[in-house]
Amino acid sequence: MRSERMALALAIVSIALLHATIPAAAEVLPNPTLAVAEAVVPAATTEDERPPTTAEQRMQARYPQPVRVGDLIGLPVLDDGARTLGRVRRVVRTNKNKIELIVAYGGFLGWGDRLIAVPLEVVGIAGRQIASLDMPRSEYAAAPTWRNTDAQALPNDATITIAFARH
Repeated sequence: MRSERMALALAIVSIALLHATIPAAAEVLPNPTLAVAEAVVPAATTEDERPPTTAEQRMQARYPQPVRVGDLIGLPVLDDGARTLGRVRRVVRTNKNKIELIVAYGGFLGWGDRLIAVPLEVVGIAGRQIASLDMPRSEYAAAPTWRNTDAQALPNDATITIAFARH
């Protein structure tokens, strides 16, 4: 009986000593599994650390497709919630050689709408509709009314490239 108590006491003391030395060993020897995981997973970056992309760069990353200007006329322009913002009325080239869609925005059933210029780089074609990818609804509302100054209307048979969108 005495030898059993002695064995139990010895076991408790050795467990306590082992437990006391483990944290010290963990500080000296790093976890090899953790080291491998850190090597495999790249460090997370924030939006601020990424280089800024322009609207043109985002458009090129969206696989631009050729389309006839006449096929765009009358298509609805949808926001990210698939709500209609307006319809394309014409396509123009500005004096800065930028292509813009002239969209009838606002109003009700065509009454009270106003024309606004939407840069081609911020939209994409999704079937028989135009998706507004980089221009939120609030920017449509704040956009100035388009005036036909220094812009050349493109003929219906002209071909332009527009980004591909999955909406």
